[in-house]
Amino acid sequence: MIISHYRYNMEKKYKRTLITTALPYANGPVHIGHLAGGYVPADIYARYLRLRGDDVIMIGGSDEHGVPITIKARREGVTPQDIVDRYHNIIKDSFKELGVSFDIYSRTTSDTHNATASEFFRRLYDKGEFVEKTSMQLYDEEAAQFLADRYVTGKCPHCGNENAYGDQCEVCGTSLSPDELIDPRSTITGSKPVLKETKHWYLPLDKWEPALRKWILEGHKEWRPNVYGQCKSWLDLGLQPRAVSRDLDWGIPVPVEGADGKVLYVWFDAPIGYISNTKELLPDTWQTYWKDPETRMIHFIGKDNIVFHCIVFPSMLMAYGDGFQLPDNVPANEFLNLEGDKISTSRNWAVWLHEYLVDFPGKQDVLRYVLTANAPETKDNDFTWRDFQARNNSELVAILGNFVNRAVVLTHKYFNGTVPAKGAMQEVDRNVFTELAEIKNSLSDNLDNFHFRDALKDAMNIARLGNKYLQETEPWKVAKADMDRTATILNVAVQLCANIAVAFEPFLPFMSGQLVKMLGMASIDWDMLGTDDIIAAGSAIGQPELLFEKIEDDVIEAQVKRLEDIKRQNQLDNWKVAPQAENVDFDTFKKCDIRVGTVIECVKVPKADKLLKFLIDDGMAKRTIVSGIAKYYNPEDLIGKQVCFIANFEPRKLRGILSEGMILSAENPDGSLVVIGPTAPVRPGAQVM
Repeated sequence: MIISHYRYNMEKKYKRTLITTALPYANGPVHIGHLAGGYVPADIYARYLRLRGDDVIMIGGSDEHGVPITIKARREGVTPQDIVDRYHNIIKDSFKELGVSFDIYSRTTSDTHNATASEFFRRLYDKGEFVEKTSMQLYDEEAAQFLADRYVTGKCPHCGNENAYGDQCEVCGTSLSPDELIDPRSTITGSKPVLKETKHWYLPLDKWEPALRKWILEGHKEWRPNVYGQCKSWLDLGLQPRAVSRDLDWGIPVPVEGADGKVLYVWFDAPIGYISNTKELLPDTWQTYWKDPETRMIHFIGKDNIVFHCIVFPSMLMAYGDGFQLPDNVPANEFLNLEGDKISTSRNWAVWLHEYLVDFPGKQDVLRYVLTANAPETKDNDFTWRDFQARNNSELVAILGNFVNRAVVLTHKYFNGTVPAKGAMQEVDRNVFTELAEIKNSLSDNLDNFHFRDALKDAMNIARLGNKYLQETEPWKVAKADMDRTATILNVAVQLCANIAVAFEPFLPFMSGQLVKMLGMASIDWDMLGTDDIIAAGSAIGQPELLFEKIEDDVIEAQVKRLEDIKRQNQLDNWKVAPQAENVDFDTFKKCDIRVGTVIECVKVPKADKLLKFLIDDGMAKRTIVSGIAKYYNPEDLIGKQVCFIANFEPRKLRGILSEGMILSAENPDGSLVVIGPTAPVRPGAQVM
């Protein structure tokens, strides 16, 4: 089983590069977690290779089969095709607007993909690479349908969640199978499913385990530790055959006789989309990018797809044969969280790309910058709106934008927008280009090794270098006495601006394009980076334009409030009535003296965010009660209101105030408190019976 030509050669020079990105499910839009996981890193790398003049294509597309799509369609009362048509266009348009530079973004419902996936299955079938098995699977008799994992819910055997799915419990995160659920039920009809025999085809991953071990564990020790480690764990546990078909009416039909009602399993179907999309892009030369050993293939994915791209898909390619090459690297990222909580599409806990593009017009690069700066390359990371604002204001505006603006404004002020010629170079000038060369080396090395966070820091260091240079040389002072020296300083500053345009193109393509136009540059390439003569003396540059603008607090507060509202709604949607307390006899209840009182005064307790101090007319005298509801009420709104309170609590001191009772409140699912009172006016002191 060991195939020698799959060995990795660290010194190998490739003629071309094929970049793939995970195919997003077309049952909803993409969010920042998707972007950080694979799409922004892939675009950075593709743009970098293009700047170097390399032969590179970037392949993407929508994954339009599978159970999540059928569930969405059933809930909305439309067809699966309606769902994928809607979301494919939303996803494709969003990627384009963000500047993700796919050479093709297609879909797995295309005719090309259908034919490619069918042929792929048929070849493996004819070669005897599949194992046929019959097994007992859950079946909904009312719907007359076998139930895929997501069509089954039940009680989680680990945490007791009553609504765990057949593949995972979203409360405790444990992976499950439908037969592990306690009291399973069909999500289609709500009925209890039965076990029924069905036949499926399996890819024997165990057959390819020796080849995978040699290829990964011996040949690709340079892979990221998270990727290599996950692969090793899978291999050490021992690989098992995996079904490549399932009982479903949406997908590519299994292309063999006797397979009615069966389609290709989406995990088998989807990665073939990389091949079919390449065929669609390059119908005559696609094989060069898949079968030529001088092509380097890179998969950009999130960590939840590691096993499919490092174990399953390579096994499929090896089983197919015919010269298909295996990926050279799979630089998978970890997960990006949102405001300290795991991104969840089912809970709407996400920043959706298409909504961001509407809320922040013209700020595609800001999102690209923040997602790269916080990229979860080696561990899970967090996106917060406050960090988003801070990075924009303190880095993009105050460092990058500030330097470019100063350089261009000063060139217009002293030389009418014409790049002056350099005179004699001083040590401070030469040091700039020495440091610039070091930055380029580090930047190139980090990009070559998929260290995009560090590469972005390198690029930003050029702007930092520029600001430092202007502060040291002070051309606004020098211009009063020495215009020749001023000319040299501003020539250096303009050259640094041109270097910024090159260095940032992979990361911030819109800013780079704007800067290229401002500086009057015809084109850019990677060889320009680190040089001191990108823009010739005498060249005219455009009027200064702000590259970035400050993001105000109210804009961020609106986004934070939106998330708070979503969290509150989720709490409401998932709220369950607390179990009833133990029964008490009537005499015990009567011991609580619950009365109605009228609020005479209400003020906040100093240095106590949660506490309000009430003066209550209780019909007998006036009493003071301290209550922890300050978060939910303005004191002035409660004056004159009637409230229910327990009158016979033992008085106790709270923040030095003697509280003579307890005001009754009801707690909402989101934790908010609502004061309990009568629905009509009642005499103060009236007892609640």
